Amino acid sequence: MSSELLAPLDLAFWQLESTGHPMHLGALALFAPAPASAGAPAPDGDAVLELLAARAAAVRRLRMRVRDVLLPVGGAVWAVDQDFDVTRHVHRLRLPGGDVTAEAVALAGELMERPLERGLPPWEMFLLTGAPDGPFAVLVKLHHALADGMRAVAIGAGIFDEIAAPPGARTAARPRRPGPAPGRMWYPDPRRLIGFARDRIDGLGRAVGVGASVVRASRLDPRGLPALTAAPSGTRRLGTAVLDLEDVRHIRRAAGGTANDVLLAIVAGALRRWAEQRGEPLPAAGPRALVPVSRRRPGGPPGSANRLSAYLLELPVAEPDPLARLRAVRTAMDRNKAAGPLRGAGALAVLADQLPPLAHRFGTPLASGAARMLFDIVVTSVPLPRSALSLGGCPLSAIYPMAPLARGQALAVALTTYGGRVQVGLVADGKAVPDLDRLAAGVREETAELLALAR
Repeated sequence: MSSELLAPLDLAFWQLESTGHPMHLGALALFAPAPASAGAPAPDGDAVLELLAARAAAVRRLRMRVRDVLLPVGGAVWAVDQDFDVTRHVHRLRLPGGDVTAEAVALAGELMERPLERGLPPWEMFLLTGAPDGPFAVLVKLHHALADGMRAVAIGAGIFDEIAAPPGARTAARPRRPGPAPGRMWYPDPRRLIGFARDRIDGLGRAVGVGASVVRASRLDPRGLPALTAAPSGTRRLGTAVLDLEDVRHIRRAAGGTANDVLLAIVAGALRRWAEQRGEPLPAAGPRALVPVSRRRPGGPPGSANRLSAYLLELPVAEPDPLARLRAVRTAMDRNKAAGPLRGAGALAVLADQLPPLAHRFGTPLASGAARMLFDIVVTSVPLPRSALSLGGCPLSAIYPMAPLARGQALAVALTTYGGRVQVGLVADGKAVPDLDRLAAGVREETAELLALAR
């Protein structure tokens, strides 16, 4: 039976988790009823549940769980769960009212509060159904050790109709090095020890450089928006917003920069509006955003391990002019890109990728509170295929990505583009940010104002 070592960054995500800070990312996908012209009856809830279970079971990655190993010390491996039962991961919940979208968004926040069971493959899916033959939703939860945004999209490719494997089929897997049989510890090939040691020394050298940048960027007395660094309650709330992609492109063409610069400026403006409505003072600097960056090669395979870095960006919420905010974001992001994702102070993931497993086993839980000294909020973009997607013939109408909350943070923003629209998922601590709908409205209002100025 094959297995693979957890990459250092994956192990860091695994060790970062606590009951109050689960480290799973997610997505809430909304599906419309199958069109009548499809020529086949629309699937009912039971049929969709069976389809989800069959396709999820066919994705080999979703059958693997984390198992501790003896060597390397503090390490762990992905190993196939010999007792895998897909019904422990795929569930159906019936929504009581008639508004599937609103009820699914409200319920998704509650479901995201619950940590995944660590003795099982770390993922879950919830089918949320309303009226028979009506729209429905699917909430997907994947542990961050299992997938980053790109890997999550690759896993989702095995679920949707266009590129899904037939029910019951097994996906092809690349050959892997032999790993532990169930119940046995994994020992590295002695012939690899010298090369492993040399790579580790080189990696530690790179870690020193990245670590110095991270230390220089640390703030002993972070002062951002108070609500973003409120004491955690363990509760979760989901807010959503939808933007027209052509509006974002029009702003970009008029003001310059990239579409991502525009979206970051929209987030900054929405935070400003939200803080003013709450009567909170606007900080002269910040809040500081962690902007994840994929280190995967364009067009390359998704791979099995997280491949991430990040930029740090001061969101200019104190600037009253929306176009000036956009210019400030563009300038800061150009500076980040010039430094590169491997050298900037936000390259926390690169630093984690260079540390030995033992450091993650004992050091990561102790250092988890340090995130607050570096950033106040996560703002991440998740790519999706450009083709139209469906499930059981039911077209995907919207999908809202969700990022996990680091310890010391109360809000994470995730964005994705699908069907000519930008869908925004806002995940917040439910007690720290009870007015998340206000912030979602600020996202739409800021976009409208930027568009008017650009025109």
